[in-house]
Amino acid sequence: MKILANDGISQSGITALEKEGFEVLTTTVAQEQLVNFINENEIVGLLVRSATKVRTDIIDNCPSLRLIGRGGVGMDNIDVDYAKEKGLHVINTPAASSSSVAELVFAHLFGGVRFLYDANRNMPLDGDTKFKELKKAYAKGNELRGKTLGVIGFGRIGQATAKIALGVGMKVIYTDPYIDTASIDISFFDGQSVSFEFKSVSKEALLKEADFVTVHVPAQKEYVIGKTEIASMKDGAAIVNAARGGVIDEVALIEALESKKLSFAGLDVFESEPNPEITVLMNPNISLTPHIGAATGEAQDRIGLELASQITALLK
Repeated sequence: MKILANDGISQSGITALEKEGFEVLTTTVAQEQLVNFINENEIVGLLVRSATKVRTDIIDNCPSLRLIGRGGVGMDNIDVDYAKEKGLHVINTPAASSSSVAELVFAHLFGGVRFLYDANRNMPLDGDTKFKELKKAYAKGNELRGKTLGVIGFGRIGQATAKIALGVGMKVIYTDPYIDTASIDISFFDGQSVSFEFKSVSKEALLKEADFVTVHVPAQKEYVIGKTEIASMKDGAAIVNAARGGVIDEVALIEALESKKLSFAGLDVFESEPNPEITVLMNPNISLTPHIGAATGEAQDRIGLELASQITALLK
């Protein structure tokens, strides 16, 4: 049986699948050529990340296809319900990348409170001639310890982010319409662990109290953070989005940054991805990464192994 990993898969995942007798193809096939490729090669399983879209055209016209797998969490690039109606297995790896995304959120937060996003732009240009001026410009940083992190969406990634925040010494509050209470266990290197209990608050209360807001929700039809929500936030607060583009109104975000209502933002995803708006890319108060939340070696190994395990269970 042949598996096409159109957006790639870790070597550990390939090895695990091959041990079970699967043939893994890692050719990157153009979207418009996928149907022909799948049919010509009698592909039974199609694995994607965020680049490849699996819509009704593929589902309807590929009779050999039995399984669609998403290496990651979000499934908005797959017509999940339709595929299931047609009898296909649809799988993803919701737990595999949580820690990697959470660490990227804190990379943006640490970089934001110490102006690293701007310093790393200006030091190569002016570090040799304006060192003292730059030192003065970046001398008013803040610590994360003692501040309040508001987490919108308290699933696996939201909770993984909360764990880091607690370790840093931050207060954590969250809002989630589906998770009223949550218990988080933080394990340490020596076997010790500490448990924390949480209760969801309203989004309005969270926005008013949080010094920093991080968003961890699926793709939405409407903004989770728009002009009204930003207006209710603390002056000088900051936002990080490593979830999905379109969760935050980028026009309202730029206005808030330019007016100093917000101090900085960290964006790993964008409304017009993969062509982010130039006003976003050039804003000096935004820390930028190109949708790399799950892009660590450790996460990709976990994703590959988790996909292999599910594929073996479902197709053999």
